[in-house]
Amino acid sequence: MGGFFGVVAKEDCIFDLFFGTDYHSHLGTRRGGMAVFGKKGFDRAIHNIENSPFRTKFDKDMREMEGYMGIGCISDYEPQPLIVRSHHGTYAITTVSKINNTEEIVDKLFEAGNSHFLEMSGGDINPTELVAAIINQKENIIDGIKYALDIVDGSLTFMVLTPKGIYGARDKMGRTPMAIGKKEDAYCLTFEDFAYRNLGYEDYKELGPGEVVVVDRTGVKTLVTPGKDMKICTFLWVYYGYPSSSYEGISVEKMRYNCGACLAKRDNVKPDIVAGVPDSGTAHAVGYSNESGIPFSRPFIKYTPTWPRSFMPTIQSKRDLIAKMKLLPVHDLIKDKSLLLIDDSIVRGTQLRETTEFLYQSGAKEVHIRPACPPLLYGCKYLNFSRSTSEMDLITRRVIARLEGTEDVSEETLQEYANPESEKYEQMLEEIRKELNFTSLRYNRLDDLLSSVGIPTDKLCTYCWDGKE
Repeated sequence: MGGFFGVVAKEDCIFDLFFGTDYHSHLGTRRGGMAVFGKKGFDRAIHNIENSPFRTKFDKDMREMEGYMGIGCISDYEPQPLIVRSHHGTYAITTVSKINNTEEIVDKLFEAGNSHFLEMSGGDINPTELVAAIINQKENIIDGIKYALDIVDGSLTFMVLTPKGIYGARDKMGRTPMAIGKKEDAYCLTFEDFAYRNLGYEDYKELGPGEVVVVDRTGVKTLVTPGKDMKICTFLWVYYGYPSSSYEGISVEKMRYNCGACLAKRDNVKPDIVAGVPDSGTAHAVGYSNESGIPFSRPFIKYTPTWPRSFMPTIQSKRDLIAKMKLLPVHDLIKDKSLLLIDDSIVRGTQLRETTEFLYQSGAKEVHIRPACPPLLYGCKYLNFSRSTSEMDLITRRVIARLEGTEDVSEETLQEYANPESEKYEQMLEEIRKELNFTSLRYNRLDDLLSSVGIPTDKLCTYCWDGKE
């Protein structure tokens, strides 16, 4: 996905920018970047962070860059921030986006006179460059920002750094967040609100859906008021968000406790211990343990000092290998035990099958699996949760195709599989259980998941589970 951090300070902003951006490292794995503006104008650094943490790659840049305003990002795909020279003047831009109508927008821009786009190594257009080209279609930068929010199908939250200040724009449906922090001599804009707390900032405001602000050294000004409709991604709480994060005032860690408790209330198995797949499954497991009274334990440990996140490699076989290699069993907590294991979700199923197999190899008697969210039936249209090109990569869709005898399954039939009260749902779960070799399998229900968040359900995006936009 990706994350960002921006700073407007009365003096130098580099220290805050460096550490605030670094606090987003859990959101991306491929590129990191910082762009600043100061007395010498614009300066920028971008590095590949696939094999080294952000801090090690940007330590030298932090010592050499100067500026009182800056934006930084962690990206799982495109290099950014970009510095753009246009009729608006020179500006830097960073985005968190998923643009579904890229070709349509590109054709429109070519018709309007845009001469070219640079292709990245995979042949795609850099979406941040595309957003800049959209902004440049309008006479002023504010109209350009509003146009970008309007024209993009998918999601788009972004910052634009100009000599006058930083413009912050949240996705028109609020699918991804943006918050502002304040301290005596600076303001910051951020994806993750916890990123500014250790830097001395206090909460100032969260942007609403479609809200656009400009932040300069005198304060924060709202340029476009927020809309009433919101569809923030529920998966932010389930998986993406760091435990200390909060969105719309709802703590990620507390929400995960709630999820685990809901799973426990509906369960009837009596394992010896409850455990979470590190790291995002851990809090869900704590909530399950607290509710059920079954002891929480850590029968395997993730080796984090050197292994990167498991979804970083683009080749599936390497991703699965790394996922297996970095989970280390604690045999004394596994042998002859009945384990109940909670993961945030099941996508392809490959990694969880590997995890289950090594638990059996380490002497586990039973392995009960409890995903913290409902079965994923639809590929996400709004966030880069997975770069899979086909919904058949989802284990649910492969199983459904097998049960139905075709990949061309009607929407009506898919809705039957999404209904936890239906016979088709139970058939799907049993096929997944057998394929992945679980002792038992029970997913969290969508109604329980939404109640665990606690904000009005019409403000939460549930598309990946029920196909409803």
